[in-house]
Amino acid sequence: MDRLHINGGVNLEGEIRIAGAKNSALPVLAASLLTHDSVKVCNMPHLFDITTMLELLGCMGVQRVVDEKMNVQVDSSMIENLNAPYELVRTMRASILVLGPLLARYGRAEVALPGGCAIGSRPVNQHIAALKSMGAVIEVENGYIRARSDGKLKGSHIFMDIVTVTGTENVMIAATLAEGQTIIENAAREPEVVDLATCLNMMGADIKGHGTDTIVVDGVDELHGCSFSVMPDRIETGTYLIAAAATRGHIKVKDTRPHALESVLSKLEQAGAALRVGEDWIELDMRGRRPRAVSLRTAPYPAFPTDMQAQFTALNAVAAGTGSITETVFENRFMHVHEMNRMGASIRVEGNTVIVEGVERLNGAPVMATDLRASASLVIAGLVSENETTVNRIYHIDRGYECIEEKLQSLGARISRIPVR
Repeated sequence: MDRLHINGGVNLEGEIRIAGAKNSALPVLAASLLTHDSVKVCNMPHLFDITTMLELLGCMGVQRVVDEKMNVQVDSSMIENLNAPYELVRTMRASILVLGPLLARYGRAEVALPGGCAIGSRPVNQHIAALKSMGAVIEVENGYIRARSDGKLKGSHIFMDIVTVTGTENVMIAATLAEGQTIIENAAREPEVVDLATCLNMMGADIKGHGTDTIVVDGVDELHGCSFSVMPDRIETGTYLIAAAATRGHIKVKDTRPHALESVLSKLEQAGAALRVGEDWIELDMRGRRPRAVSLRTAPYPAFPTDMQAQFTALNAVAAGTGSITETVFENRFMHVHEMNRMGASIRVEGNTVIVEGVERLNGAPVMATDLRASASLVIAGLVSENETTVNRIYHIDRGYECIEEKLQSLGARISRIPVR
């Protein structure tokens, strides 16, 4: 189990390229199960979750060919197994996304209840209820979702009780091959949902309204293959921008999509960052100044993303003033707070809000990562600390950040990965 060693006190400077979005690549890979033709997925990030999804497809009999640029050719014409086993599913919640395409194309599926980060309750009941309304017969027993349909799924009018990204994606994927029209109301509007819909339409689906809260899918008889490049990772982009702001640095992130980050960029400007934005790049310059504390509230897109609040907690920890961060999406997403307080931060939790009183600098300490985004926040905390910080259990961070220590090294950070035997 590797760990990261960080010697803080360096202002990040330089340029880095942003990888493809994991949260776009995973549903697109799942959608490849809908067709007998080959699907080429480009701009794939080199991440543990991507490897897990490819292993999951492989255990079903899907043929995968990965080239040196991490483009993946997926051929699911010879599927032999419609089971997603617990051994793979337990590490990654996105594996639930194979449920919709397997049901739509083969009429049955058996998927273990998914795992992933321990950030609170993320039930799959909305996936199940929506697919049942489309005619599926579903039972949950012994840790597995067992689903079947007699004939094709049927179009349905579905209202999501809460906004759910994977729920929207699963239903949208399944509806592409359903009989008739499916309307998804209170649908997720995230850019990754739009990316998936764009890919499905390139495969011959008939989807409208993606990017709004009402998505309309008219089912078609079959889909065909395509070549699709996934969008840049907006959360990786935001994480490096926040790291630069916290360290009073000056960086340029390239191959990104600025308009998908408007809420984050607004908060960075409030923190004192000077920003310049191009079509596919963002430049941030703190001009050596300490950031100002900001207050924010997470909510579904286009509001401030829950996946960025831990990183802003780290920035607020060393900012001038006091900021509050309210989490409305997940109920157990402040596990990084205790570790930051061990590093000298002044943070207190009040219900679903953290109050952060900024200090001049943190002190390095051994810390334990508890989930993916908490890991990133602890790395940022290490970058603004005196002495050495050791971040343990970084398998979490490898699920969502491609070569994080190498990218930070290219920006001047003193960080290294230490294998632990």
